[in-house]
Amino acid sequence: MYYVPYVPTPYPVVRKMLSLANVGPEDVVYDLGCGDGRILIVSVKEFNAKKAVGIEKDPERVKEAKNNILNHGLADRVVVINDDFFNVDISEATVVTLFLLTSVNEALRPKLEKELRDGARVVSHEFKIPGWNPVRVVDVKDDNGLTHTVYLYVKGKHA
Repeated sequence: MYYVPYVPTPYPVVRKMLSLANVGPEDVVYDLGCGDGRILIVSVKEFNAKKAVGIEKDPERVKEAKNNILNHGLADRVVVINDDFFNVDISEATVVTLFLLTSVNEALRPKLEKELRDGARVVSHEFKIPGWNPVRVVDVKDDNGLTHTVYLYVKGKHA
C-alpha cells in the first residue's frame, strides 16, 4: 500500500512535461494519479493528443477532474478511471506522466516494463524511477519562481 499526497503540478511544469515527451496527435497520454485532470486537459487541448486517460483513486479528485473535463468540452477524448493505477492496464499509452514518490515509482517500474511498448515515453515530475536512466533531465520554473525537475524516460532506452 502507498500514499501520495495530492499536490497539483504547476501549469508551466505540465507544459514542459508534455513538450519534453513530444506529445502530438498520435499519442495516448496516461496520467497516473491524475488529480484535477489538468495534464489530461492540456495534453488534448494544447498538444492535440489523440486521447488522454487519467487514473485516480480519490473519488473527490475524480469528480473534480470529470467536471473540469466537461467544462472544457473534452469528454469525447478524455477519460478518468476511478481505480488504483496498479490495477489498470496501461498498455495503450504512448506517454505516461507521473508526479508520485520515488518509492511508488520504484514499485511501478515492473508494471511499466511489462505493459508499455518500446518507444513509450515516461515523464516524471520531481521523482526519479530507480533503476532507470533518464534520456533527459530538465529544470523548469513555475509561476512562483520555484524550480522543478522533470525526468524523461523512453521504454527500451532506459537501462
